[in-house]
Amino acid sequence: MAQGEVLEFEEYVRTRQDALLRSARRLVPDPVDAQDLLQTALARTYGRWDGIADKTLADAYLRRVMINTRTEWWRARKLEEVPTEQLPDARVEDGSEQRADRALLMDVLKVLAPKQRSVVVLRHWEQMSTEETAAALGMSAGTVKSTLHRALARLRQELESRELDFRALERGYTGEVKGRERCAA
Repeated sequence: MAQGEVLEFEEYVRTRQDALLRSARRLVPDPVDAQDLLQTALARTYGRWDGIADKTLADAYLRRVMINTRTEWWRARKLEEVPTEQLPDARVEDGSEQRADRALLMDVLKVLAPKQRSVVVLRHWEQMSTEETAAALGMSAGTVKSTLHRALARLRQELESRELDFRALERGYTGEVKGRERCAA
């Protein structure tokens, strides 16, 4: 690069550095990384400065170099391995929890009266509005709301009761196992 072009590049950087740094800050959130990005882009552009015929497009050229550089950095970081002291638990989603939840829901719905069950299914399963549910069942919107309120309260009560029963069963089972262990000892 000729001496005149070097001086031209230095003058360009001196006059445009604040605007270029703002552009870099838009590309990366960390101010130190933005300065590094700009410096890298300027170093890459310096070698090709004489190839930029229209110097009025230098800002656009530098922004493109910054974007490409940021992309290279992102790709390089993405491939880095991060050491950890413990491996994460491997969990395989097999759908068994969803099937169990669905089976529990179907079982719990059996405690509701047919009218309550219809309202719950249309409002929450089919996601109908109150008015659509009322029209489908031939009742007023107020009746749908009160029926839904009572049905949900009954469902909550049933789920709480089953949870208590499950805990009692669980405690009895662990107590039974402990009792057998004492007898074997």
